[in-house]
Amino acid sequence: MDRVTRLNAVIEILRGSSGRIQKIFIQKDKGPRKIGEIIQLAKERGIPFVFVPRPGLDEMAPGHQGAVAVLSAREFVAVEDILARTDKPFVVLLDEVEDPQNLGAIIRTAEAAGADGLVLTERHSAGVTETVMEVSAGAAEHLPVARVKNLAQAMADLKERGLWLVGAEAGSRETWLDFDYTVPLGIVLGSEGRGLRRLTRERCDKLLSIPLFGRVNSLNVAAAAAVFFFEVVRQRRLAGHPPLAVPKIL
Repeated sequence: MDRVTRLNAVIEILRGSSGRIQKIFIQKDKGPRKIGEIIQLAKERGIPFVFVPRPGLDEMAPGHQGAVAVLSAREFVAVEDILARTDKPFVVLLDEVEDPQNLGAIIRTAEAAGADGLVLTERHSAGVTETVMEVSAGAAEHLPVARVKNLAQAMADLKERGLWLVGAEAGSRETWLDFDYTVPLGIVLGSEGRGLRRLTRERCDKLLSIPLFGRVNSLNVAAAAAVFFFEVVRQRRLAGHPPLAVPKIL
């Protein structure tokens, strides 16, 4: 069972109606105003919730914000299910990203940018844990995630299905702007320390970099992901590709 303790993440999961929430534990003492929204959403969706004394909730989940949602195990999808969502897929592939903070941030940004799904390696990759759920602010409930044993083979299969694979690679001569992202697409991001592995790099159709003008010599993988993802958004909006043509205004 997974647990989620951040109120915004609990609310997003409830709104998503994924059916994963089994029960919600709420502190008896008066808590933040968002607790009321959680209770209302739980009632609307028929999800059981119980009130417990604050010490009991503290013992269950130190650092909670007044509510703890208990979730059933995450179900992963097949890569084919992600591709079936649209005729011009936008897929994110992660090559052994092991930091759950980075994974959560990438999932949040990918979902916000309208990505159709995420592909992770089964080994040497962070799982969709409680930390990932909370850092993603509930976006992990909305974004389909597939896990594969061999990323290089999965990339070869995607290319056969018509996807262009763009790898983020520091030092590449061409920049992230030098590509047409309106095609069926996979953005490939490497691990925090090593970047893309050799076979992963060789499977990419393009390797593109983000030029840096300060004193640091690299970007965090989650920050680099945001740069690439929203260039996809920009180009596809200009080309009039739905659903990116009608964004939310925050």
